[in-house]
Amino acid sequence: NYPVMVNSEEQTEFAAKVAESVSGKPTEEAPLVMGGEDFAFMLEERPGAYIVVGNGDTAMVHHPAYNFNDETSPSGASWWAEIVEQRMPAA
Repeated sequence: NYPVMVNSEEQTEFAAKVAESVSGKPTEEAPLVMGGEDFAFMLEERPGAYIVVGNGDTAMVHHPAYNFNDETSPSGASWWAEIVEQRMPAA
């Protein structure tokens, strides 16, 4: 009984722009998935974007063969930090 997850265009563009500024690479669209995602309920209440951080060549999350790539942590953390810096700049 999960709703369809629909990203807000404005928030998706912002998140992609920040990702590109952090990585220096253009963002890619993630493949569509026909699964349920809890975040869909959040997006029904507030505009937002569900973003996938690249993890290399591994199985999808929640799959028994999934192997988290620890080397992605610094870039993922940098992305979050840059989002905060741009949305909530220090006075």
